[in-house]
Amino acid sequence: MSGTVNVEHWSGKDRGDENFPVGSLLISAKYRPHIHAYYAFARNADDIADSKTLSPEEKIERLDIMEAVLLGKRHDGAPSAVKLRESLAATRVSSVHATDLLIAFRRDAVKHRYATIDELYNYCRYSAVPVGRYVIDLHKERHDCYSPSDALCTALQVLNHMQDCGKDLVDLDRCYMPQALLDHFQSSVDDIRGTKETPNLRRVFVTLLDRIDRLLLAAAELPQKAKDRRLRMETGVIYGLAKRLRHRLGNNDPLAKRVKLSKLDGVFSVLGSVRYLW
Repeated sequence: MSGTVNVEHWSGKDRGDENFPVGSLLISAKYRPHIHAYYAFARNADDIADSKTLSPEEKIERLDIMEAVLLGKRHDGAPSAVKLRESLAATRVSSVHATDLLIAFRRDAVKHRYATIDELYNYCRYSAVPVGRYVIDLHKERHDCYSPSDALCTALQVLNHMQDCGKDLVDLDRCYMPQALLDHFQSSVDDIRGTKETPNLRRVFVTLLDRIDRLLLAAAELPQKAKDRRLRMETGVIYGLAKRLRHRLGNNDPLAKRVKLSKLDGVFSVLGSVRYLW
């Protein structure tokens, strides 16, 4: 691709379509535009990776152009990358938190199955962990916030994979459920194509939820570690919503109906995070 063609492939989804707040009003106004620029870049790159019409090669070519624009090696072709490049220059936050995301999206373009939990966690290292680290660095927080943030972001990503496991398989022929777990419990990818979970597939889900419990235990200190009061509250809300979604997935079948959070979940999570203001 050359010239001024826009390679971005926006699906129409925005921050309001996400499970968890993205640069909400809880975040200080001076940081919100930068978080929104980061989100727009991530959203457009994700939409390229999830395109049903682009070939794997076309997806990777477009993602490479987004990276080139972000890094200033190219000046056009990806408007969200231009905006994020300007944002990163203004805030002096490293571009690695954006280029790491592109590693995951390139992987999505070509990889449809995951063999082990460790392989899935490695994917989360690039698809989710950079988001938390970007927000931490934007707020100039200490790097000892990285560890609980990594745990929270990984938990959120795996919860999302469980939530959308049926849709991902039908729409994209993509399955993030580790094959080793499916084999261990005598389940299969074909079980995920059904309209309801099998007992063996439920055992796979329960094992992943046990992992999520451990991640959330490690993530619990994040709202306490952050120095910025508003960031403490934002991360407290996200942590509360993660626990609520984990509970819902523990008690509901994601194949029978999409398991999702309610407005009431949001209200209770906000109320529960107030304690982090002091």
